[in-house]
Amino acid sequence: MINRRVIRPPLHIRTTLVHNGVMRTANKTVRQSVSLPANVAAQVRSLAKARRLSANRILLELIENGEEAEKRKHQEFVDLAERFRSATDPEEVKRLGDQMGRMVFGNCCQESRRGAICRPASAGT
Repeated sequence: MINRRVIRPPLHIRTTLVHNGVMRTANKTVRQSVSLPANVAAQVRSLAKARRLSANRILLELIENGEEAEKRKHQEFVDLAERFRSATDPEEVKRLGDQMGRMVFGNCCQESRRGAICRPASAGT
């Protein structure tokens, strides 16, 4: 029998790794249950199959894309509000105000000018 001896460096040469908060740690995953309408679930499965990804990965990408879109939409609104505040030409002020109204209320603003009653999309029959 061969006696194998493990050679270890002396204690004063060993390094102990300590996390000091500078390096980012990996994102923790959280299991989340979501109920989807049948047609949406079918679309997710279809996308997953076409792209050869899991339905979970497709949902994650869709959520991330939605978050990015919301951030862009908010930034566009902030930029538009800044242009509206700094505008001096009355026609430009009106145009920018109408554009802000459409961003906030949708096309409802234009319909209300023609005499239609403006109702939120969630209210209705």
